[in-house]
Amino acid sequence: MKQYDAIVIGSGQAGGPLAKKLALAGKKTALIEKRWVGGTCVNDGCTPTKTMVASAKMAYMAANAASLGVNIKKFSVDMPQIRKRKDEMVHQFRNGSQKGLESTRNLDLIFGDATFTADKTILVKLNSGREKEFTADLFFINTGAKTVTPDIEGLADIDYLTSTTILDLETVPEHLLIIGGNYIGLEFGQMFMRFGSKVTILERSDRIVSREDEDISEELTQILKTEGINIYTKATTTGFKKKISGKISALVSVDGKEEKIKCTHVLVAVGRSPQTATLGLDKTGVEIDEHGAIRTNYKLETSAPGVYALGDVKGGPAFTHISYNDYTIVYRNLMEKADLSIKDRLVPYCMFTDPQLGRIGLSETEAKKRGINYKVAKIPNTWVARAIETGDTRGFMKAIVDADTKQILGAAILGAEGGEIMSILQMAMAGGITYEEIRYFVFAHPLFAESLNNLFMALED
Repeated sequence: MKQYDAIVIGSGQAGGPLAKKLALAGKKTALIEKRWVGGTCVNDGCTPTKTMVASAKMAYMAANAASLGVNIKKFSVDMPQIRKRKDEMVHQFRNGSQKGLESTRNLDLIFGDATFTADKTILVKLNSGREKEFTADLFFINTGAKTVTPDIEGLADIDYLTSTTILDLETVPEHLLIIGGNYIGLEFGQMFMRFGSKVTILERSDRIVSREDEDISEELTQILKTEGINIYTKATTTGFKKKISGKISALVSVDGKEEKIKCTHVLVAVGRSPQTATLGLDKTGVEIDEHGAIRTNYKLETSAPGVYALGDVKGGPAFTHISYNDYTIVYRNLMEKADLSIKDRLVPYCMFTDPQLGRIGLSETEAKKRGINYKVAKIPNTWVARAIETGDTRGFMKAIVDADTKQILGAAILGAEGGEIMSILQMAMAGGITYEEIRYFVFAHPLFAESLNNLFMALED
């Protein structure tokens, strides 16, 4: 049995940087990874999907260039080339990260599947076929989450797609049926619509992106429908059958009425669940919740002393940047004797549909539930000079503010560069800058950011 000072399980956006930093600080560290360095983000999440989103955006721009006076008579989508570019990007990021880890002193990168066999002890089934036992004083779990597969009759018989396997398609689906109307489903739906697929999205809730305010859902629905995407809400898939022709028949209940939808491909995008089932956590006293997520306190400590959980495996906001922030909190608390906490931290996120949805802080719905004395600042992007000049006025800017303190409580920016505009408001929130200060702030002209003046002018009495 080999002894380490620290063992990190999973090389995602928390695990990799944490292992490297611990090793450089003098701790003998092992990083266990059962698949590829980089986790979901690099291998089948952010990096590949946003690379393909860029290709889809180019197809959209080519198809709509005439409105800006540029006539593109003919263009085609080359899926093998799109996949090749995506793979090159993934390999560049993954290989760069792996080389950095392998060249770090005091750090052993071990490829295999780890399971706890006792307190502070793991058995690793190495990818080479052998098994080894390791022990350490400190453990850090960063195993992420995996795709949830719903229990639908016939699903296992149709060779369905997930957010991972759809990345390897080399032909454009004739008709892509997507189960799930949230971030993953909407990004892929718009992407493949632009590549040339017919796209149908099924969402079991009353509306898509149901966690967002109703006006965001309505606006985004209209944007996607305008591009030609079919969206069914209150829709539940009850069964699939594969036809002799190779096509798929889906039996769907839409608001209580049974319908049959024929398609060629099915993407399951109903969510992800923490990867804890094979970790043997019961052997080391780490508690999990009813969803399989590891329970932690605000300092990311589990119920077992010396064992920490970071990123998606602990539940909560499942974003790459949250995983990375978890690493910085754990490291600084342990090695720099800081007293940092995840309690009340701002959680920004961006959905990379086109236009983007950038979100930070409270939604209007949440502010109302909390009984806050709030105001809503909102302007359509038809009032944004930069949007008009660039020919894309879809969406709106919206902010929730405290009517008493004039502090910004949250924002939703649905529009071109929505994530970047949201980030400006995030920094204002972190710095305690009031909406009155932003109202009269000097921004360079003509930027999207400049319209934050107009956004908060809308609150004048």
